[in-house]
Amino acid sequence: MKISARNTLKGKIESIDKGPVSATVKIKIESPGTITASITKEAVEDLGLKDGEEVYAIIKASQVLVAKK
Repeated sequence: MKISARNTLKGKIESIDKGPVSATVKIKIESPGTITASITKEAVEDLGLKDGEEVYAIIKASQVLVAKK
């Protein structure tokens, strides 16, 4: 798979919570921990996503924020 996004994290699906229209997919990665993605139910079904399956979390953002305490 080739993709232009540089924020790609490999992980395994911890859980999928399907609603009537959208689904929440929790992906366990080594660091920082777990990423939660909100995607359509149709996308979950089209990709055939299942718990424990290896996937990639690809993050595309129009902004990067920096914070300091």
